[in-house]
Amino acid sequence: MPWISPLPTTALFFLVLLCFPGLNGEENEFLEHSPDFISAWEGDSISIICSMKNSKNEEGTYLRTSIRPTNVVYLSRQNTSFILPALADRINYSNEGKSLRVTLHNVQENDANIYVCTKFIKEGNYIRLDGKRTMVVVRAKNKGVVEQSPLSLSVQEGQSISITCSLKSSHEEEGIFLFKTHMKPESVLYVSRQNTSTIFPAFANRLEYSKQEKTLVITLHNLKKNDSDIYVCVGVLKNSAVLSLNGSGTMILVKDHIIPHAEMEQTGCSNNSWIFYGLIIAVVLLFSALVCCVFYRVNMKKYFQKSKPSAVYEDMSYSSRRNTLVRTNTYCNNN
Repeated sequence: MPWISPLPTTALFFLVLLCFPGLNGEENEFLEHSPDFISAWEGDSISIICSMKNSKNEEGTYLRTSIRPTNVVYLSRQNTSFILPALADRINYSNEGKSLRVTLHNVQENDANIYVCTKFIKEGNYIRLDGKRTMVVVRAKNKGVVEQSPLSLSVQEGQSISITCSLKSSHEEEGIFLFKTHMKPESVLYVSRQNTSTIFPAFANRLEYSKQEKTLVITLHNLKKNDSDIYVCVGVLKNSAVLSLNGSGTMILVKDHIIPHAEMEQTGCSNNSWIFYGLIIAVVLLFSALVCCVFYRVNMKKYFQKSKPSAVYEDMSYSSRRNTLVRTNTYCNNN
């Protein structure tokens, strides 16, 4: 039986380890993480999880807000910590191995924000590396006069989104505004009851709308990263001295096209999977060829054995023919 090299088997084994890192005993740091969005009602509790590698260069981990940047929690490598005083009675944290879990209790409307996990690293100079982002939206239990949807959206640059603003039927409006309220507060659109409109410069040539009775649907096109913000519908009510707004608004996060590290690893693993399957197919084909070769040799050997003439039979046949040819006719000679 021919000797088969163990190299393909070894290569397959290492490919399995690459694509399934849990098999080699290492902990997968992406197993537990916060979702991209957290939606909660006023009074609920939410948790945000930041991964920590605990490397020698990692000085600490922050959880901070992106809109109106504020440090919420900081945990150092020496396990010293800081909590924003305004949230001290509503927040707690736990260090769970390679994860920092921050829990915020009794959330309020003004807790709605984009929360960023940030690592503080010392490599000669101190470097701040932003990581996982979690968008938190808090729904007010009393929606007020203006209803707005959706609560949050996450899109890539160049894409479009739609926001719907509606006034309750019992109120008569003079018009509806759409505002950006946090990162760069500014007006986006105003539509009057008579359906005349003003589109402000930030979205000139990038905005469309349709209005039917007291419902306004606004579509923003070709979004850019600096369009990330909380967009709030504001109603101007007839015979009212105040504006009526939706407390939650719509939080929009516009992402760029950079592939996250985890997805790059997943793509690499996917490519390795194709190599893995290719090697399996190659091994199967080689084995099939070997089997066919063995059967071919056995069948050919049997064929030649059946086709080989008998030496004894040939000799007797030759002798019989020879005797027939040289035998004289005894009867004729006697005559």
